[in-house]
Amino acid sequence: MEKVDKRCTIMRATLEIVAEQGFHGTPMALVAERSGVAAGTIYRYFESKDVLIAEIYHFLEERFLAVVMDGYPEGAPVRERFLHMGKALVKYCTSSPLEFRFLEQFHNSPYGIAHRREKFFGNKEKDVLFDLFTEAAKAGMVKDLPLPVLFALGFCPLLDISRDHILHFIELDAKLIDSCVEACWEAIRK
Repeated sequence: MEKVDKRCTIMRATLEIVAEQGFHGTPMALVAERSGVAAGTIYRYFESKDVLIAEIYHFLEERFLAVVMDGYPEGAPVRERFLHMGKALVKYCTSSPLEFRFLEQFHNSPYGIAHRREKFFGNKEKDVLFDLFTEAAKAGMVKDLPLPVLFALGFCPLLDISRDHILHFIELDAKLIDSCVEACWEAIRK
């Protein structure tokens, strides 16, 4: 049990520091101090800082996927599934601001660029988000745009409104979330 607890504590401390200070502002000595372990202990659980960051990202990606899949209307029309995903994205981001800040930094870093490149152009694993967009494109339901552009038009505005909610620029409620997700669908549909 102690091994898992230390591993989780190290991951949590790293997530917090990265969210607060960015990747470059997250030296392993600070991670060790914040997690209450010796610096060498970190390397028993994680080969390097890069591995630690990647594992945190994959953990958060799984958590996000669990939120998306909760109540996911499998087999429903594409629009309904898109709306579900958009609302799930906003729910996840606004209810987990620390994780959201980590993910934003990850996606805008060399780590995230490599990950996104693999998702868009290399990795052909089953992915509910990519599958939905691929299905919609094949059916001619969305604009004839590259997949990264469809993702940007479909989901990036939702990330921005989530950030604005966290920063108290706007107050999201169910009606406003519904309207924003619907507007994103309108931006990509044919």
